[in-house]
Amino acid sequence: MAETKRDYYEVLGVPKDADEAALKKAYRVLAKKYHPDANPGDKEAEAKFKEASEAYSVLSDPEKRKKYDQFGHAAFDGGAGGAGYGGFDFNGADMGDIFGDIFGDFFGGRSAYGRSSNGPMRGANLRTGVRITFEEAIFGCEKEIELTLKDECPKCHGTGAKPGTSPITCPKCNGKGKIVYTQQSFFGQVQNVQTCPDCRGTGKGVKEKCPDCYGTGYISSKKKIQVKIPAGIDNGQSIRIAGKGEPGTNGGERGDLLVEVTVSRSPVFMRQETSIFSTVPISFATAALGGPIKIKTVDGEVEYEVKPGTQTDTKVRLRGKGVPSLRNKNIRGDHYVTLVVTVPEKLNEEQKEALKRFDDAMKGIAPEEGKKKGFFSKLKEDLKNE
Repeated sequence: MAETKRDYYEVLGVPKDADEAALKKAYRVLAKKYHPDANPGDKEAEAKFKEASEAYSVLSDPEKRKKYDQFGHAAFDGGAGGAGYGGFDFNGADMGDIFGDIFGDFFGGRSAYGRSSNGPMRGANLRTGVRITFEEAIFGCEKEIELTLKDECPKCHGTGAKPGTSPITCPKCNGKGKIVYTQQSFFGQVQNVQTCPDCRGTGKGVKEKCPDCYGTGYISSKKKIQVKIPAGIDNGQSIRIAGKGEPGTNGGERGDLLVEVTVSRSPVFMRQETSIFSTVPISFATAALGGPIKIKTVDGEVEYEVKPGTQTDTKVRLRGKGVPSLRNKNIRGDHYVTLVVTVPEKLNEEQKEALKRFDDAMKGIAPEEGKKKGFFSKLKEDLKNE
C-alpha cells in the first residue's frame, strides 16, 4: 500500500497564502534542523530533510505551486513512470538539483555535488573601520558608525517584481540557477557548470520590475550602528556584528559586519600586549635623596616613592595598571616606568658653585668598580668642558 504523503504546506508549517519570504524562512529552519551533517545516521531526520526539500522545491516555484494548488500531489506523480521519492528523481544529476537549495546554505553557495546552487545563500560580510583613542582601547567604549546598507524592498518584499505580479521561472536556466556549457577539448567534450547570467543563480526572473528597487529586490539606505568596543582591544583587531552585512539571497541570512579598530598613538604611553610603558623624568636631588613623585597612568596619577641613590634608566613596575585581558576582564597587565634623571641644560653661577662644593664633599668616595658612570660624574665633566 502506497504511503500517504503529507500536504506540502503542512510539511513547511505555513498557511496556503504564505508568500515567498515565509516559505524561505520555514524551509531554512527545517533544513538546518534535519540536515544529515547535523544528524549523522538518523534515518528519520534524513526523511524529513528530503520531505522539506521536496515541499520547498514545489512551493517556491510559481508554476509548480499553481499546479500543486490545483491538482495536489497528483500533479507530480508522473503516472506510473517510476519516479523516485515523491515523484522526484533523487538519483544522479537530479539529486543535485533537488538538494541544491539546502546544500547552498551549508556549503557556502555550492551543492554537495560541486554545482552552483539557487537555494538560500548567506549574504556577504561587510568591512568598515573605526578610530579610537589609546585610553578608549584600554577601557572600552561605544562608537556610532554610519553605513549604507541594503534592505529588502518593502514594496516587492525582495522579489524584484512589480506589486501585483510574481517572479517567473528564468527562461535561460529553467529555474535551476545554473547553465551547463559544453566545450570541445583535447580530451573530448567537457561540460562546465556556471551561474546563470540572467538570474544570477536565483532561478527566477521578473517581467515587470518593481519601480522602487528597479528589480533588484533591495533598497539601499544610510544607517547608524552602535559598536560596542571591548576593553583591551588592540590596534588592527576587528569586532564582528552579526547580521549587519549584505542580505542573503533566496531567504538566506544576512552576512556580518566586521569593524576594524585603529588605535591612535598616545604621546605618553606605549603598549605591548597587556603591558604599558612610559618614561618619567626626575630631578638629580630626588634621585640622590629619594622622595615622592607623581606618575601618570591610564587610571590617573599615582604617587611613587623613589629610593635614595636611584640611577637614571631605573625601571619600576606598577602592578595592575596595564591593559585588561580580552579573555578575562578581571586580569590586567602591568605598567613599566623608566625613571630618567634629568641633567640641567643651563646653570647660573650660584648653582655651579653649589655643585662644586657638593663635588668637593664627595671626594674620597670612589664609585663602585664596574658601575655605570653616575649622574654627578657626568655633570662634573660637563662643568669642566664649559
